[in-house]
Amino acid sequence: MDNVCPVCKSEGVRVENITVKHIVNDELLVNDETYHLCMDENCDVVYFDSKNGAYFDKQQVKVPIWFKKDVNPKYICYCNKVTEGQIIDAVTKQGAKSLKDVVRLTGAMKNGRCEINNPLGKCCSPIILETIKKALDSKLRKL
Repeated sequence: MDNVCPVCKSEGVRVENITVKHIVNDELLVNDETYHLCMDENCDVVYFDSKNGAYFDKQQVKVPIWFKKDVNPKYICYCNKVTEGQIIDAVTKQGAKSLKDVVRLTGAMKNGRCEINNPLGKCCSPIILETIKKALDSKLRKL
């Protein structure tokens, strides 16, 4: 399989080359091969080249990767630098219940350039929705 991390052997998610070129530190050479994002939270690898096993780790990228262990800050919306904590606060302290509420309260998803700002190269809305659900579930458990 060509989507397996060369270090941890976890399955990766395909990411467009343009994304990798914008996220990896400028002085590093990104080839034209297909890259994948290692989704293992404990692995230091961020992107790997599925053809020859080359990879970039957490120290070689410009932004913290939200799902990697011990990341700080934990951005959910990279375009507007909105963190998981801000989204959780919008839900638990400001009464947000929907994506629209979170966008209004945090400024997430404005001026979107997800292809070059988000490490996945995709819109952050699914991750925002997961975070809202997590915050609402947590809020309900406290009642």
